[in-house]
Amino acid sequence: MYLFGASGHAKVIMDILKSQGIEVDALYDENENISELLGKPVLHHLEIASPLIISIGNNNIRKRLAENFKLEYGTAIHSSAIISTYASVGAGSVVMQGAIIQSCALVGKHCIINTGATVDHDCELEDYVHISPNSTLCGNVFVGEGTHIGAGSVILPGVKIGKWCVIGAGSVVAKDIPDRMLAVGNRCKIIKTLGG
Repeated sequence: MYLFGASGHAKVIMDILKSQGIEVDALYDENENISELLGKPVLHHLEIASPLIISIGNNNIRKRLAENFKLEYGTAIHSSAIISTYASVGAGSVVMQGAIIQSCALVGKHCIINTGATVDHDCELEDYVHISPNSTLCGNVFVGEGTHIGAGSVILPGVKIGKWCVIGAGSVVAKDIPDRMLAVGNRCKIIKTLGG
């Protein structure tokens, strides 16, 4: 397995892959000052090998890179995560320690399901979504492409959150949120529209 991006997020993915018995052969990064990470070489040329996981937390950057690299993508699912046999996790996605993905949940490509997050039954997450640590998505929640759910947030059953939104940490979302909104609080309120 190969990773693109040699930062803290990559360290966690390396740990996840190790729990699966998968070795990281090398990482790629544009920062030429980084030559190794956790004992693995960091390369700087553009001949990227696969299978690859983009180990960058920023949803916009992950999308741009995934669209540029026409490669086979791997997944990283920590051995302590619980994934229903009826759920699906798309290529390039990462499921961290203690996360739970319940029956018939659909997780798109290049998503991050962070530490201790829960995605309940029949949820649908489009590509490039990031569910931060200890967030809870109750049943039948929809999360649009590129949206970031902040740490410790709760999304109540049946709520639909649009594309490229940011939900602030600790929010409780009880109503649908349109595309490209910053929304925060308990109960969650829209603060402003985010640029395209």
